[in-house]
Amino acid sequence: MDYEKLIDEETWAFIRETGRHYPEDSVGLTIDEQREVYNKMAAAFRKPRSAVVEVSEHIVGTVSVRIYEAGDPTRTVMYCHGGGFVVGDLNSHDDVCSEICEQTGYRVVSVDYRLAPEHEHPAQFDDAWAVLEWIAKTYEGGVVLAGDSAGGMLSACVAQHARGRIDDVLGQVLIYPGLGGDHALPSYREHAQAPMLTLEDVKFYAGIRSGGTEVQNDPTYAPLQDSDFAGLPPTVMFSADCDPLRDDCRAYRDAIHAAGGLAEWINEAGLVHGYLRARHSVGRARDSFERIVLAIEGLGQEIWPYED
Repeated sequence: MDYEKLIDEETWAFIRETGRHYPEDSVGLTIDEQREVYNKMAAAFRKPRSAVVEVSEHIVGTVSVRIYEAGDPTRTVMYCHGGGFVVGDLNSHDDVCSEICEQTGYRVVSVDYRLAPEHEHPAQFDDAWAVLEWIAKTYEGGVVLAGDSAGGMLSACVAQHARGRIDDVLGQVLIYPGLGGDHALPSYREHAQAPMLTLEDVKFYAGIRSGGTEVQNDPTYAPLQDSDFAGLPPTVMFSADCDPLRDDCRAYRDAIHAAGGLAEWINEAGLVHGYLRARHSVGRARDSFERIVLAIEGLGQEIWPYED
């Protein structure tokens, strides 16, 4: 794969800057060391919160959440951060959540779910589900589920479990998610050595989350392990074209379409996994983030602007 042609110089600069803080061989570090370098990397890219956004922190059961509000929000976004279920926390995606709040006017509830290997599956799902139940009981107006990478997978798992249990889910916006796709899909072969995320990285994090055992037929682990995709909320997915996880979005979209649901897949050319951190420095990432925010806002208003 000729990444020199696929990826523009702005994105390469972002990749190099990321590598200064979070080198490609970080998976060889201890878990504590991985978290330390990831948090330092996230802090290096973090932007200040807008003064219009008010932030508070709460405990839902045993789960910490950070709540962002601007004015009098009529909708809520539940956001699950990325990090392979191993790294990341409320701080690593603080600015993303703040900007979603500021630009949509919606309340954003960021979920500090437990991480592996200390807490294997289904701990992450249990935490996210507990927060969604709390949101549904606490706030009116409905909720949009959103998340990036591992958080996108977690949001999709929660959306599927919510069918017939919680009526307040208005939609889901998944940002370069892994969804449990077959590794024979083209993107896993074409982008096995992609910058920012390789196929070996995907396998590494999956093994930690599951404790090294293979999980099958469990849609709370991976949504594509489900056999029923009917009744899902309107779904918008954003993938990075240079990412082994790209075609999970295609598979999920096709499964939802086959079940008669609404799903849109937007594949962002020339971008790489983790590009949310590049939204202030890379034109392509900035444009994608605008589309992401508009998707969240539209689903919150129960608007579907995409062609069937």
